[in-house]
Amino acid sequence: MRMEGLKQMDQSDVTARVSSYISKTLRDNFGKGPESVHTSINDMYITIYIRNFVSPTEKVLLTQRNQSVVEETRDLVMSTLIPEIKANLLQLTGMSVDKFFYDWSLHNKSAMFTCISSEDTKSDIPLRNDYKGKEGVEKEVIHLSKVAQRVPDELKSFLLNNRTLLIIRNGILVNIEKQLIRDGYQETLKLAKRKLEKKLLHNNSYFDQHLETRVVDIFVDWDFDDDKSVILFILNPTK
Repeated sequence: MRMEGLKQMDQSDVTARVSSYISKTLRDNFGKGPESVHTSINDMYITIYIRNFVSPTEKVLLTQRNQSVVEETRDLVMSTLIPEIKANLLQLTGMSVDKFFYDWSLHNKSAMFTCISSEDTKSDIPLRNDYKGKEGVEKEVIHLSKVAQRVPDELKSFLLNNRTLLIIRNGILVNIEKQLIRDGYQETLKLAKRKLEKKLLHNNSYFDQHLETRVVDIFVDWDFDDDKSVILFILNPTK
């Protein structure tokens, strides 16, 4: 299915349908739906920002400092949901999703899904390859990547809209991480990398300075098979 379907339809209608579908899917599978879902579609990318998404049971676990239990449970559910979500996104947008990333910001009760489609089903909605603070943001992400593991082989970033900044890194895994993946410790590695990288990203005021706005949420995920990572900054859209 080509992207002409989206070209002929009003984008806001498509994004609203995607947001509605994601909200229902989360409610059906986690027992509680989010307060809001914001979807953005640009070129090969679909980003979905989910707010106020924590079930009553998860609230109890988080109060008892069992964040890792919440993350592991959600990751398990998502492993079964991703094929279904990909299929429905194809029907709703015409975009065939090759890569699906997700992350949780439990302290903010928020989440993100980031999808990368195949080249031949991308939308005709252009990306902003240049934005205020781009050079400084990319240099800082490269520096933090080096602190956490190593300098990426490739890094690119796009401002998808006034509140969503997408950063893609290729080639960041070090040899010990690759061996852990081969030994079957993907989930353990993901939980550890989430904690480390998000601590470095959150404890950094330079992003606000470079972007001249406040970063209100940060998400990060990895595709270990392709040695690819995405970082999603949610910005204060009012500034």
